[in-house]
Formats: sequence, structure tokens, C-alpha cells
Amino acid sequence: MSGGGHAAKGGTKGAHAKGHGKKHGAHDEEHENHERWLVSYADMMTLLMVLFIVLFAISQVDQKKFAELKNGLAVGFGSPSVAFEGGEASLMESSDSSSPMDMSSGIGGTTADATAVQEAVAAKERASASAKQKAAQQEVENFEKIKAQIEESLKAEGLADSVKFSIDERGLVVTVVTSAVVFDGGEAQLLSAGQEIMRGIGPAISGLPNKIEVDGHTNQLAATTGTYPSGWELSTARASTVVRYLHSNAGIAENRLLAAGYADTKPLYPADDPRAASLNRRVEIIVLSSLPADTRALLPSASSGG
Repeated sequence: MSGGGHAAKGGTKGAHAKGHGKKHGAHDEEHENHERWLVSYADMMTLLMVLFIVLFAISQVDQKKFAELKNGLAVGFGSPSVAFEGGEASLMESSDSSSPMDMSSGIGGTTADATAVQEAVAAKERASASAKQKAAQQEVENFEKIKAQIEESLKAEGLADSVKFSIDERGLVVTVVTSAVVFDGGEAQLLSAGQEIMRGIGPAISGLPNKIEVDGHTNQLAATTGTYPSGWELSTARASTVVRYLHSNAGIAENRLLAAGYADTKPLYPADDPRAASLNRRVEIIVLSSLPADTRALLPSASSGG
């Protein structure tokens, strides 16, 4: 009896302990869930704060640094600086502005900023065009000196009227009309008068660094000799004769000389013009310009004073 009571008492105590342990476990689980919610909430708030900081940061532009960038671009394009309204003071004041920049201007700046960059580009283009024009004018001046030297030499021999001068996109063109005093009809051998003309031209161009091109041209009349069955052979042979003379007698290096024949494909006057038969028959000695092609294109206008 006593042992049963003891057992019952012990069972009651065990049950109480078991119940107490269960209640404590439930309390721990509730406390753990509460802590996880706080951590998630804190993480969410932190991420939101970072998001808004990033959005705020990318919506602002350092006006001072942007101005330095524009000035750097302006100098790179050949303009000394980009002018800003209000001077340096207003520029510094604008650096404190919180207003976002107009992204529609194409470079992340305002419309005025885009205009300033466009003006810098236009200034660069004007400077480049001006430099090309000056180079063309200087080349024309050099050609005029060569022309004057040739005219002086030919005038001393009484042959000043035997050549004509022009300047085109190739360079200085010295045109020798191949009349009967220069070449016999249908022949490619220089006569004595033709050799005198070449002696007047040679010294003026021998010391130049420029290449020399000699072009032969015939008139519309068909060649009458078996040696040269067409104007192609005759015009090329006459150009080659002049090239050989300039090399042998004027000392012009072979790698500076070239010859070409055009027959009657590049006439100065149409076939029905009375001057065609005599003036289309010619040899052109061309002092080739060494300027770039886009600058050579300005030579004709520079020579005419345009």
C-alpha cells in the first residue's frame, strides 16, 4: 500500500515534469519565430535604403567634373575652351544643384551643353579647312616660282610663247604644243626647237622633290605612218621621248619620271573647232603635287584667287 502510494506520487511528479518540459519547449519555439521576423524585416529595410541611395546617386551629376570633361573635349577638338554663361562663379553654383540633367541632349548634359560641344566640333572642322586652304595656297606659290623660272629661261631663247601654264588638281601643268617645230607630223623625235624648249623647262624642275608626269596627246586626225599606226602609239612615244630627254639632259632621276599616252581622248577643243587640229596635239609636263588628295582639290581655286 505504501509502495503503491509512492509509485503514484512518483508518477504524478513525472507527469508534472513532463508537462512542464512541454510548456517550456513551446515557449522557446515562439521566441525563435519572433527573432527570425525581426531579422527579415531589418534585411528588407537595409535593402530598400541601399536602393534609394543608389537611385539618388545616379540621378545626380557633378557639374564641375562635367564642365572639366567638356573643356577637355573642346581642347581635343581644337577649341581653346567652351564658354559658359555666367562665368566660373555660376558654374560653381550650378555644381550644387540637385536637378537631374537633361538626358535628351545626347551626351548626358543639357541642350546648352550639347550646343557647346557641337560648336567645338564645328570649330575643329573650320580649322582643318583653313589649314588645307593655306597648304594649297602655299603650293600654288611654289608653282608660281617654278613657272616664273621657266618663263625666264624660255624668254632668253625667244620661246616664251611656245608653252602655256595652268594649275589643276594634279599640280603645275606646262603645256607644249607639238607643232612642226617640236615634232614632225606623225613622228616622235624631238626637233632642235623642241630640245631648246626642254632645256628651258628641265633646270626649273630638276631640283624639285616632286614627281614629273609627261602626257602625250594627239589630235583627231589619224596617224599616217606605219611606225605609229594610231594615236595611242604616237602619243605614248612622244611622252616617252620627253621623259628620256629630261632624264638624260636635265638629270632628273628615273624614279621621278613617268610617261602616259592618251591619243585624242582628252582634247582641249572639240573636233569641229578650228583650233582642234593644232592645239589638241600637245605634250603636257606636269609637276605633280605631293599634297593629300582632298587638299590638291583646292589647288585650282587657290590659283585663281578664289
